Amino acid sequence: MPIKPKRLSPGDLVGLVAPASPPPDPQSVDGCIASLEHLGFRVKLGPHARKRWGYLAGSDRERAHDLMAMFTDPKIQAVVCVRGGYGTARLLPQLDFDTIRQHPKIFVGFSDITTLHCAFLRVANLVSFHGPMPHSHFMKDDLPEFTRAGFERTLMVAAAPGNLCQNYDKKTVTILRRGRARGPLVGGNISLLCTTLGTPYQPNFKRCILLIEDVDEVPYRFDRMLTHLLNAGLLQQVAGVAVGINAHCEDPKAKRCREYRQTLEDVFRDRLYPLKVPVVLGLPFGHCPHVATMPIGVRALLDAEQGDLEILEPAVA
Repeated sequence: MPIKPKRLSPGDLVGLVAPASPPPDPQSVDGCIASLEHLGFRVKLGPHARKRWGYLAGSDRERAHDLMAMFTDPKIQAVVCVRGGYGTARLLPQLDFDTIRQHPKIFVGFSDITTLHCAFLRVANLVSFHGPMPHSHFMKDDLPEFTRAGFERTLMVAAAPGNLCQNYDKKTVTILRRGRARGPLVGGNISLLCTTLGTPYQPNFKRCILLIEDVDEVPYRFDRMLTHLLNAGLLQQVAGVAVGINAHCEDPKAKRCREYRQTLEDVFRDRLYPLKVPVVLGLPFGHCPHVATMPIGVRALLDAEQGDLEILEPAVA
């Protein structure tokens, strides 16, 4: 069974790190700190979290150092990423996964952070959390109550978080193939998921509930990634597929050129429907304001009759 970290409590010390890209505005790091304090936590900023090196938030060594320092600091109860962007895969050779396993802590992020979720589960056997980040969500003035409540329910209560869509209007949710399936949650951003293939950090797809989402990927590129997973024989192993909100994934040429007529829904139907497993589209996760906090490695029920995803067990101890 995967290792579950200790739950968060009000007033706990949270480590804030930037393992991928820096915020476009360096001053927004202060806003990230303030947003976590507004949620009721104390914050310790990684020593190099304000660094900038091109599209990276500091050198690989600096970013890996910050991440390891948070896991080994006994005062830190959770590690939260400032944002995604690019760069987490560059850290993997420099991380001590035995040490991370021996110091299990809540770790939260999404997008490029998917690489770390895959590595933590596969190599350290640690549950981590695909969920909102300060720069993307918590520092926004219009943070949805859905996002905040799901974060707190999943990380601060040692009970099964329940249905993903509770208090969500579900207008985005559609069912591609009906049925119900149970399995551990695996995945996140499909672009990053594909980059783990053939590496020691590739997740175990067997009988899992696969989570996929992306942003700024036109349908044929989504097709390419799904086809890559099919050609690798991995999609055929899953128990069900939960697709999130895929922001800005429309093809701008579709209305002008007949050969670009496939929509993203067409791609999902073509690539996922033949798997003969439950598939739900438009669940509240991805590059969008309404973001559920999902424990990677924890068992869930994909309900493609009601159009929901239920977390079946506590995600924290």
